[in-house]
Amino acid sequence: MSKPLTIDFVSDIACPWCAIGLSSLQRALERLGDKVDAQIVVHPFELNPEMGPAGESLVDYIGKKYGRSPAQVAEAQAMIRERGASVGFTFGPRNKIYNTFDAHRLMHWAGLNGKQLQLKEALLRAYHSEGNDPSNHEVLVEAARSVGLDAAEASEVLKSGAYAQEVRNEEQEYLALGISSVPSIIFNQRYLVTGGQPVEAFEEMIEQVLAEA
Repeated sequence: MSKPLTIDFVSDIACPWCAIGLSSLQRALERLGDKVDAQIVVHPFELNPEMGPAGESLVDYIGKKYGRSPAQVAEAQAMIRERGASVGFTFGPRNKIYNTFDAHRLMHWAGLNGKQLQLKEALLRAYHSEGNDPSNHEVLVEAARSVGLDAAEASEVLKSGAYAQEVRNEEQEYLALGISSVPSIIFNQRYLVTGGQPVEAFEEMIEQVLAEA
């Protein structure tokens, strides 16, 4: 008999380790099969909430934020591509960092329509695999349409500014809980794991949580 498991996945579309972490987590759940009946709930976090509408060069942004040289950035990106490939996620060329607030608003709406995780996956691919701008409303609407959501309604959500307060409230909630980096994955509202962990690490953690449930 499958044991229920709630997984709160706090993350940002701009974060490559969130793409790796989600893919790794899903592979772990596949390995566990019928042992677990998991529900993944996505929550918003913004790595760069002050980012302007034009975005910023990836090399410049990482250089300023982390003090890395262009060569170090290139080395880190190669490592990220390798880690992504190991869990089935393809990283393409990403030259810029963008604001993701509107994407989080759209994901909140998608959650009300039962398609939150699917939209999250589509947006991660749109940005990290295809290099598209996740602050661009056309990109967001196309991602919504691709997972079976109503494109006209998605466009209206974006134009109207809907769910802005809900997203901000949720972001503040997780900041207040001490979440300062992503991905942060909370199992059954009790056990916290951070980072893009290997499949085996997630599998071991889930089995431990299920044993203690």
